[in-house]
Amino acid sequence: MDPSPEPQIDRQHKFKRKLSTILKIYGAALATIACICLIALTFKFLPLRHRHAFIQLEGSPAASQPLADGSWRFIVSGDSRNCGDVVMPAIAAHSAQFAPAFYWHLGDLRAIYKVDEDMAFAAAKNQQVLACDNYLRLAWSEFTTNQIASFGHVPFYLGIGNHEVIPPKDEPAFKRQFYDWLDLPVLKTQREKDKEPAEPEPYYHWIQGGVDFIYLDNASNSFSKAELSWLLNRLNSAENNPDVLSVVVGMHEALPDSIADSHSMSISSEGRDSGEEAYKDLEKFRDHVYPDGSHKQVYVLASHSHFYMPNIFNTDKLTDHGKKQPLSGWIVGTAGAVRYSLPKGSPETAETDVYGYLLGTVSAKGVIEFDFERVRESDVPQLVRQRYPDAFVPWCFARNSENKEPGAADITPRCLPPKPSATPAKGKSQ
Repeated sequence: MDPSPEPQIDRQHKFKRKLSTILKIYGAALATIACICLIALTFKFLPLRHRHAFIQLEGSPAASQPLADGSWRFIVSGDSRNCGDVVMPAIAAHSAQFAPAFYWHLGDLRAIYKVDEDMAFAAAKNQQVLACDNYLRLAWSEFTTNQIASFGHVPFYLGIGNHEVIPPKDEPAFKRQFYDWLDLPVLKTQREKDKEPAEPEPYYHWIQGGVDFIYLDNASNSFSKAELSWLLNRLNSAENNPDVLSVVVGMHEALPDSIADSHSMSISSEGRDSGEEAYKDLEKFRDHVYPDGSHKQVYVLASHSHFYMPNIFNTDKLTDHGKKQPLSGWIVGTAGAVRYSLPKGSPETAETDVYGYLLGTVSAKGVIEFDFERVRESDVPQLVRQRYPDAFVPWCFARNSENKEPGAADITPRCLPPKPSATPAKGKSQ
């Protein structure tokens, strides 16, 4: 017997309702996907300084505060030896929330005098032992692959540090290996504007967003006469350039008479003399008064000491016992190197046993606010973790410190003996 027409109609209505519900869900899913794609495309083509509006990460006050019109950001740190292959990708990942215009490395890429722990343990994961000859051959190219590349399309400005001139490495080798970074289009164009020689040097500058960024080479603990003359020319040019609103000077070793004086340019008479001359030139530039009564700000950044410290020039010597204002200065040697103890007299805001970077926020008037952004073990990308034995990444964050493990600097083989004449306390000659 055929079923009655009423149940058939009822089944048809139920089917139509189910079909309608499925189509609505499918449509909502398509709309969500389309929205995500639109946001992704918007983010891709949005200027860097506006991307922060789409990124709100928990625990970062700077991320939750929108930038004022005309403001932009950059990031800085140095000393990425030892655990740099772990920490630098973490810095790249963490700093993406700020959409930095560039990253600036203040020198000390690899240890050179010994095998870096990150390279040694990556080899161990593959059941290999990294001998010194292979290490020295691969160290700098490996830095490019595992550290520079982690920043993707973010411009990477590279500074030279004292470990780049530890034999068998030297300045000419550094210039050959990293020629492409010393000759970035913006640096090449700047040299052409300044009518300087075509060949790049480890000291350089570029002007961006109203700021003159100057890198000074004190890898050998002093500035040459030629470099000091170049610096003075750059400052004179910046003083007369209305487009330059402030100057940021980066270098590896801190200028003399800072709070971190025991591990700075002060360790040699040449370093002290040339560093004092540079400080006075920067101070004179900052104190120049323009017709409207304004000044151009100067900010000095260094690494070399493996901790974070602000207000490094607030010392009796540089303030004349409180009678004048010191230059604004920071140390940020926190990109992977074995951490050091803080010196006596450190400000309360100084930190050690941390990794991270300095976040510079530039206002439309050229005033720069600096904040230290700490990176943690949880910031290390999973792809990076997979390169190492399970215990290595935790070791970098918990034990790569003279404060927590006095022998931390000696868990991998030395390739060169230390120089006895340049060995201060706790092995900080390196």
